[in-house]
Amino acid sequence: MSNTSARKAPPGMEKGKRKINWRVLGRVVKMLFQSYPRLVPIAMICIMFSAAVAAIPSIFTQKVLAVVTSYMDSGNTDWSAAAGEIIPLVIVLICLYLLSITFTTIQTQLMAYITQGFLCKMRRKMFDGMQHLPIRYFDTNKHGDIMSHYTNDIDTLRQLVSQSLPVLLQSSIIVVTVLCIMLWYSVWMTLVVLLGVLLMIFVSGKIGGGSAKYFVRLQAHVGKIEGYIQEMMSGQKVVKVFSHEDKAKEEFHEINDELFKISYRANAYANMLGPIIMNIGNILYVIVAAAGGVFILTGIQNYSVSALFFGVGMLTIDIAVPFLNMTKQFTGNVNQFSQQINSIVMALAGADRIFKLMDQEPEADEGYVTLVNARIDEQGNVTETAEHTGQWAWKHPHGDGTLTYTPLRGDVRMEHMDFAYEEGKTVLHDVTLYAEPGQKVAFVGATGAGKTTITNLINRFYDIADGKIRYDGININKIKKDDLRRSLGIVLQETNLFTGTVMDNIRYGKLDATDEECIAAAKLAGAHDFITRLPGGYQSELTNNGANLSQGQRQLIAIARAAVADPPVMILDEATSSIDTRTEAIVQAGMDRLMKGRTVFVIAHRLSTIMNSDVIMVLDHGRIIERGDHQKLIDEKGTYYQLYTGAFELE
Repeated sequence: MSNTSARKAPPGMEKGKRKINWRVLGRVVKMLFQSYPRLVPIAMICIMFSAAVAAIPSIFTQKVLAVVTSYMDSGNTDWSAAAGEIIPLVIVLICLYLLSITFTTIQTQLMAYITQGFLCKMRRKMFDGMQHLPIRYFDTNKHGDIMSHYTNDIDTLRQLVSQSLPVLLQSSIIVVTVLCIMLWYSVWMTLVVLLGVLLMIFVSGKIGGGSAKYFVRLQAHVGKIEGYIQEMMSGQKVVKVFSHEDKAKEEFHEINDELFKISYRANAYANMLGPIIMNIGNILYVIVAAAGGVFILTGIQNYSVSALFFGVGMLTIDIAVPFLNMTKQFTGNVNQFSQQINSIVMALAGADRIFKLMDQEPEADEGYVTLVNARIDEQGNVTETAEHTGQWAWKHPHGDGTLTYTPLRGDVRMEHMDFAYEEGKTVLHDVTLYAEPGQKVAFVGATGAGKTTITNLINRFYDIADGKIRYDGININKIKKDDLRRSLGIVLQETNLFTGTVMDNIRYGKLDATDEECIAAAKLAGAHDFITRLPGGYQSELTNNGANLSQGQRQLIAIARAAVADPPVMILDEATSSIDTRTEAIVQAGMDRLMKGRTVFVIAHRLSTIMNSDVIMVLDHGRIIERGDHQKLIDEKGTYYQLYTGAFELE
């Protein structure tokens, strides 16, 4: 299982160069300020103050040494006078440190709150946006990779906000502050330090470039392996049934080994960078100490910014010693700055993936016809009402400001409909059908004939390429999707039960349904008897998609869920395919009650479940090749007849 995308360096990472995605970083920072417009500036001020205080001790050290040196040179033995000058400096320094501790405490508390709050809002934005994505997105993206956005990518964003950005700001402030102090005291010594720092930056760029590009690839590959694991977890029964364990292990090992190689290279570079930079800093420390000694012994003139105000003097011990501390500070923070670049690059790769999910185009909905509660009198006059009457109508606004109301009856018509999932690959050709209110329309055909596709188009999970679909005489493109889908009930072949009680899962079809309505729906579906035999009855907890129930029982709950919604149109996509023959007889009686008075579209392989349909459509390669009721199709002795008599089987 080759991964060509993993072997290709991401944009901006070619030729081993690490580049920060400034567009993504700017967006993260902008969203931070938008999320917490007051707290973020306060946290930044705290960080800046703490950083500035960290650079100040060198100044006080120089002043203390200057006092001591002055007294030693003058031969003055009255150290009490020197103490009188030194003690106030120490007190001021202690006060500054106490302030620094206060600001650091405030900053850490604020950043903890800001970070977790920001991540909470990001997860909310992702999830809320995901609810409005079209079905096509989930059909074309691995679910495990989508899950990786909420786990791995969010975690890298946490590191960026809570650690990398504060460290960068703090290190930058310290570097600039210390550089200014060094220039104030000695230009020559500062030049020695800067030459060493240039070497550190050069080495960091060479080593860090390789690290960063692998960290970006690592981020994408983690999503791939999580996608594969999720796929294997959900399909574990299939893996075991077909003894696919060895093949699954082989495929996983290949992906895992590729992840190991990328992770190893990324961390090898990153782990090598720190010790090298640290030792360059140690060497620079020795060089600065030696240079300072040479400058003092040779009596070289000490050019500095302070010299502009006080005149050029000689380099002295009280300047050289603090310079060593400043060198450690300067190189240490340059090293910290360099170390954070890789984390930032990786975090921005995760943030970019998050933004791509958030920026996905939501499902388009140009509809303006809505579904409203109504009262319909014997003459067919419609009155909109806020009460739930059990009667519904389409509220249709017109360009001239008038409103018309059309009773919801469940009349569905398709006219010369074409459809393609991909451009140029048509899967439905010139489909025309009429489903009048209360009719049961069945679709029969081989796998891939287009049966499920037709029902997906009624729901507008996908939009047709040509033709029209009319619902109660209204083009469904004019109906708001939420209202359209509220008028439809669907039972899929693959059941999806959610964590919660049996009652919760039935009520999913209508969130304001009472317990009595849910129980009535379960009785209608034929699920009441087995539910009452469960240890907790309707309050029995379901987990892992109802793994503690049989497939047939799960399907019965799904049917009850559709029944409680009480829609005028029902779509049953292989709804009884997972139920045994004995249970099917129970379900079929409930289904007949459920379908009474409704327009029903049925997809079934078992012809026994559709024999009583008003119309049976036989599809082949996206075309309707036969239509009529059971007896009519038997008399024609075509494809349906061959299916019924066993001369031909569905694939």
